[in-house]
Amino acid sequence: MKNNLFDRFVPKENKFFPLLSQMADVILTASDLIIGCVQAKNHAEAVELYKKVKDQERRGDKLQAKIFEELNNTFITPFDREDINTLSSRLDDVIDHINSCAKRIMLYSPKVMPESAKLLALLVRESAEYLTKAIDELDVLKKNPTKVREYCNKLHEIESKADDVYEHFLIDLFENEKDAIEVIKLKDILHELEKATDTQEAVGKIIKTIIVKYS
Repeated sequence: MKNNLFDRFVPKENKFFPLLSQMADVILTASDLIIGCVQAKNHAEAVELYKKVKDQERRGDKLQAKIFEELNNTFITPFDREDINTLSSRLDDVIDHINSCAKRIMLYSPKVMPESAKLLALLVRESAEYLTKAIDELDVLKKNPTKVREYCNKLHEIESKADDVYEHFLIDLFENEKDAIEVIKLKDILHELEKATDTQEAVGKIIKTIIVKYS
């Protein structure tokens, strides 16, 4: 029989890295779905895609709860437990923003989605790829921090592009859209996409902090 007290003192790297990687996979899956959401041909399609995004959001919540549970049950962690908790929390925030965008598309049923929505959704997807790569490298961070740092820099670059797309979208929206209700709808929807890229960049900053501490 295992000595449960002794087991708490054994490093549990294998507990946390797979859970964080699974959260990154959730973001990647949700980002694929949100591309479909912004291009949905009708309300019924938007509803079905939102349901799939919501399933991913629930999966992300369960993974974050599991990480929190493991932090409370593990004496020795691969990184500072506060960093692990903050990282998982920001990953969950990314999922929440994607879910919030899909929910708004489903609820608001905008007349026409602007091209900027697709551009932002694609940037969320591109950022998700680099985020996944960075998370997957955490278990070998001390051996090769340079690659992880490059992935985090990409997150910053993509966030800057998303800011530009969103700003140009707002200019065009306020100049050309005469329906005040549509202005509110579209601004709210695209703001969630822009916040998703902001939060993905925030994940990169947390990982950079971990690099400074442990590489």
